[in-house]
Amino acid sequence: MGKFNIRFLPYDKSVEIDAETTLLKASINAGAHINAPCGGKGTCGKCLVRVKEGDYDTRFTPQLSEENKGKGFLLGCETRPRGDMVVEVPIESQIRPGEKIATGAKKEELHRMFMELAGEVRPRTKKICLKLAPPSIDDHVADLERLKRELSAAGFNTDHFYCGLPVLRTLGKILREEGWDVTVTLYQSGTALEMLDIESKEMCGIRYGAAVDIGTTSVVVYLVNLITGEIIDTAASYNAQARCGDDVISRIVYATEMDGLDELQRLVVDNINHLLTGIAKKHSIDINLIDKMIVAGNTTMTHLFYGINPESIRLEPYVPAVSLFPVIRAINLGINIQDTAPLYSFPNVASYVGGDIVAGVLTSRIYTKEETYLFIDVGTNGEVVLGNRDWMMTCACSAGPCFEGSGIKFGMRAMEGAIEKVDINPVTFEVNCGIIGNVKPIGICGSGMIDALAEMYLTGVIDQKGKFRDGLDTHRIRRGENGMEYVLAWRVESGIDKEITLTEVDIDNLIRAKGAIYAGFTTLLGEVGMTFNDIAKLYIAGGFGRYIDVERAITIGMLPDMPLDKFEFLGNTSVTGAYLVLLSDKLREEAEEIAKKMTYLELSVCRPFMDEYMSALFLPHTNIDSFPSVKRLLNEVGNVKL
Repeated sequence: MGKFNIRFLPYDKSVEIDAETTLLKASINAGAHINAPCGGKGTCGKCLVRVKEGDYDTRFTPQLSEENKGKGFLLGCETRPRGDMVVEVPIESQIRPGEKIATGAKKEELHRMFMELAGEVRPRTKKICLKLAPPSIDDHVADLERLKRELSAAGFNTDHFYCGLPVLRTLGKILREEGWDVTVTLYQSGTALEMLDIESKEMCGIRYGAAVDIGTTSVVVYLVNLITGEIIDTAASYNAQARCGDDVISRIVYATEMDGLDELQRLVVDNINHLLTGIAKKHSIDINLIDKMIVAGNTTMTHLFYGINPESIRLEPYVPAVSLFPVIRAINLGINIQDTAPLYSFPNVASYVGGDIVAGVLTSRIYTKEETYLFIDVGTNGEVVLGNRDWMMTCACSAGPCFEGSGIKFGMRAMEGAIEKVDINPVTFEVNCGIIGNVKPIGICGSGMIDALAEMYLTGVIDQKGKFRDGLDTHRIRRGENGMEYVLAWRVESGIDKEITLTEVDIDNLIRAKGAIYAGFTTLLGEVGMTFNDIAKLYIAGGFGRYIDVERAITIGMLPDMPLDKFEFLGNTSVTGAYLVLLSDKLREEAEEIAKKMTYLELSVCRPFMDEYMSALFLPHTNIDSFPSVKRLLNEVGNVKL
């Protein structure tokens, strides 16, 4: 069977494929990124393409709306070539994995935080200067033994000393070229001491390390001076794995397909290498001087990073292949830093509570506190931790990635063109939207969804069940292809030549997501006989978490109705934890103790969770008395009958 050339616009990228390869798969191979939250399973309807030239075979499914079909759109996952083709990807189906995004990191503040916690920079790897006595007729000890002798004199235990073959091969040459005055890089674990590198004496005060957060949505990298502990720079991009599915389940499924695991592993490694290379070049730093890397991510992301099959994570009894990853060489995964650089990943707790949550607990310090705290990382899922210095319980709420845009008709990530703020006039029901970048809207992101849901409820557009009310005098509520919907932006106002709406199906998905998060809180509290009144503070972490309007989140019943001063945003605690452990072996040991100390509650088989979840499938809740501030607000606006 012959090959066909497929050219993708506006990317202007081409690839050769056979007749059995879908256009979605072809776009992945070409590096022309098409939004496919379901990973190409044909269930999301978002991988829209338009064929400009060429013959093809396609299958029309209910996921392709009549409006999109009328505009000549096809689904990339259901279309295969029958000759050379030119294919256009519309703006609403374009994603930008690899595009750099803001990290929100406050470098000086993080450095002060580290110094307050640890007091000094003391990583497991270290560089020391050694001045060796040159050999002579009277002192004819071999080069390696001579170096070990000097290490012993410097206070190191060399009983279990190791040195890799690449270093051994350069040892004698470097010692003689540098006049026996050298810098050695050591890695110490227990009684084991390994020499990772040998360099000139000038390199003794030059050391760099990388702290990495591998999130489902984004990848974040910190480049750190390992001598001073200061953060040189930070960088982030969208996780390129998104083209294979938006959430961990779709990526696990993708990983089980032919070459899927290798592809997912390569994509995230390329992300990291691209970010590190960019920072190093910007600051004129030799990337080979990065001699240590710490990684934090959820259980699925770390498995994919290591190229380990994650299939068992989604199958009962939901046991991952690895919880505590052994230290390996970063180069073995394709990371382009110093050849001998060790790579350490935060330990996982369970299939759906990973190293990113351990890093978050380390950052929040709740494991050191006498009072009881709640911690939640809000991203493509919701992981919750409850506890204090004596005990900790954790669970993962199956909220799904809808707040990241998946499962919502016009949902998208928080990027240019996303509706992020929504205000609805309670009299006319007209809407005013805030758009990221002040451009024409092309969709709505998570913060906009929370705003819209709260506004619709408070103004009486929808009832407590999330259903549109009858008889409202507004043309914004109408019947669409998939039922009732509310128009956020008319065709002439949008950047995609179609109305942007929130449908009742979208609202149902959002209510289920917020309900799962709230039920996670109440289930953990119920397990230990506590209420929200017993909580000293609720920490909110995660990239999406920092954009949440707490009052709006309380209004819809996503967050508990507590005083606002009991909520605190911590930002990206996953990469912060990685940064802390990069600089301190003591904090690394604390992280491993945190993972051991946390008791995991599997909500999928927990009956109390299902009861709490069903009660939370209303706005804000079946028991309005659990949300007194919302009850007061509803009475004030007078638009909703309790």
